[in-house]
Amino acid sequence: MDSVNTDSQPTDVLRTLPGDDVRQILWRFSDRYDLQMAVQSARAVARGPVARLVADGARNSHEWTAEKNRLLSAFDESGVTSVFLEPEYGGFIQGPKNLALALVAFELAWVDGGSATCSLAGNLALSPIHERGTPEQKQTYMSRCVPAQPGEDREAWRGAFALTEPIPYVGVDTGVLSGKMRVVEWEEGKEPILQVEKRGRFITNMDFANFVTAAVDSGDERIKGSCMIILHEDDPGVFDRGAPTLKLVHQLSSTRDPVLSLRVPASRIIGGYTVKGGVIVPNCNHSEVIEAVFRRTRVTVGLMSSAKLLSAVEPVIRYHRQRFRGGETGAPGTPRYDLGLQQKEDVLHRLIDVWTAGEAGASLGFAAARLFDEFDPMESRKEAYFAERGIAGRAQLRAFRDKQKEALEYIDLAAQPPERRDAARIAELESDLIVQYQVKDSLANVLCPACKLWNTGHGANMMREAVSLMGGYGITEDCPGFLGQKWMDAQLEATYEGPEAVQRRQMSVTMTSEVFLAQMRSWIREQRRIASRRPGTGACALSSAMELWLWTLQHLLAAKDADDKKLYHDRRQGVTFPMADALCWLLASHCLILDVLELEEKGPENAVVAEGLPGIIRFYTDLCHVQAARAAGEVGRICAELVFGYRRHPAWEDAAGSCFGPGEADQLEGFLPGLVSVAASAGGALDEDGSHADKAGPCVSFEGLETFARLRLKIDGCQTGARLAKDRAAQALTQIMIPEALDYPA
Repeated sequence: MDSVNTDSQPTDVLRTLPGDDVRQILWRFSDRYDLQMAVQSARAVARGPVARLVADGARNSHEWTAEKNRLLSAFDESGVTSVFLEPEYGGFIQGPKNLALALVAFELAWVDGGSATCSLAGNLALSPIHERGTPEQKQTYMSRCVPAQPGEDREAWRGAFALTEPIPYVGVDTGVLSGKMRVVEWEEGKEPILQVEKRGRFITNMDFANFVTAAVDSGDERIKGSCMIILHEDDPGVFDRGAPTLKLVHQLSSTRDPVLSLRVPASRIIGGYTVKGGVIVPNCNHSEVIEAVFRRTRVTVGLMSSAKLLSAVEPVIRYHRQRFRGGETGAPGTPRYDLGLQQKEDVLHRLIDVWTAGEAGASLGFAAARLFDEFDPMESRKEAYFAERGIAGRAQLRAFRDKQKEALEYIDLAAQPPERRDAARIAELESDLIVQYQVKDSLANVLCPACKLWNTGHGANMMREAVSLMGGYGITEDCPGFLGQKWMDAQLEATYEGPEAVQRRQMSVTMTSEVFLAQMRSWIREQRRIASRRPGTGACALSSAMELWLWTLQHLLAAKDADDKKLYHDRRQGVTFPMADALCWLLASHCLILDVLELEEKGPENAVVAEGLPGIIRFYTDLCHVQAARAAGEVGRICAELVFGYRRHPAWEDAAGSCFGPGEADQLEGFLPGLVSVAASAGGALDEDGSHADKAGPCVSFEGLETFARLRLKIDGCQTGARLAKDRAAQALTQIMIPEALDYPA
């Protein structure tokens, strides 16, 4: 091991990097053997075939080579391909698979993001069929995509998902489609035949896709609206895979710009169709399908960036410790030899920031994945519930509105301390499908875009910090841990499935829901209770920041700017988007604290974890404090800019009537001692000639904002101890043991 001697260290020191036993408790799959096996299988592929490809320079080519193509066989043989599939079609994981897919992507992205994308893209192609396909479509394509079993003579099908349109349409809006479909044959009593025209941009898996699920719009008055449709490589017409995209990143995934012009039967419309008055009406438009797919898959992409950050910790520590070895002035056993750059506080503090961001992002992402595992079967039951009762369209919205009061009641009751809860009423509300659906839906609508926004956005920034901690080595091809490539990959992941603006737009709408805001209030109470028991977690700072954010949101929803224009409005993204950013910081910190409390509670039950648990908990508690302090600081800054930034700064000519002249101030000094000095420092006093001290203008008024000012000041006070926590965590980095070398090639 590459570390100082730890035999005499106290028990509350972090001894080694967190292992699988710790992660399984943090992310709540210590009781899921199937998920643990999926993790091990994905890790074997990532740190074996994938790592060798990267080390051998496979990322230097845009083409999908024979060497890269062997990854597909590795995915099949390891079981990675089958993780998405239901057992009835050849998969091996029963029930929802959001957490399973997130864990697999995390393991692959730990080494290379392109390999994770290559694996996930096949699932993305199947997702529209999985979420909205007819039973026949599900049976056909799921069974074809399962890898061949021993004795079977067939090739597994692979798919691609074609949403994005070519330039100039690329990225403008998921509602803008240039792909078209029209009826070319429709004999009486027979199925219509459609001509589909689709040009794609940045389409993954096109080198080897046997089928494509494509988003198209109607180009014929006999077809209503848009849909997603399945295209086969052997359909009549043109299936041109297109030119390779000249990516600088994710070269271990195939990406091309296809041109598709094919004849397909109308039965390929995903979700099926009906005929009304001689018009084909798809049962699901393309937006409905995309919404169902992306609200889940965005979480997985977000976790890919968090994996990169956590994977950087070990290479950076090793580089820092070995930085000065080989010189004449650093003999073995000296601090210069053992610690190298870790003698300096700067590199330790910066690495703690990287590590903290990775842990918080992982906590947020896996919390969202677990939420969708709960939500998926509930959504299916909700659909069946409404179908049985013939409730559709606006009638569904009314059904939800009728139950909103009970959803709010449930959140309030569940947030009470256990000894004060009305257990009977809680059980009654928990048995109400529509109440529970509203609660979970309100969380899913926020956590999904928040994970994608914060993990990939802030994560990309922190990945750059990780690279900088390697010095010039960080931007070389042979940098340990492939950190330079991971930094570049993170830039692409921030645009996958909608760039930052898309996520902020969704959050700006969903985070104002009454049900979600009630959940925020319950979290404030929860974090305050945690702070009373575990003040070192930073829960106090976090709860104060949550309170400030909530106050600011309510203020912005009602307030107007200096020109009497409404502040919180769809088109005022200078207001709505920063509030979404601030909320992401809060959510990530909240999830990290809850994960650490879970580890503290369940850790003693695991013999491997229990031995070093005091040191692990102390370190993770300090990380929580560091993250909460940073989150509170970001929220305070953003909220202050929005609350005060849209008020016009007073000018002297506007405030002259309210200023004190020298004589008046002297007379009032007898009644209010110190008034003269206060007025002068505040810019509220005039000299004999009517002039004033040089400054931009008189100080602003806090009238009506006293509560905000109090909450803002409270946040600053809640930073107490945060830097001490960072110092302790930084010191732990100098004592932690790491392996002699990475477990995958450089």
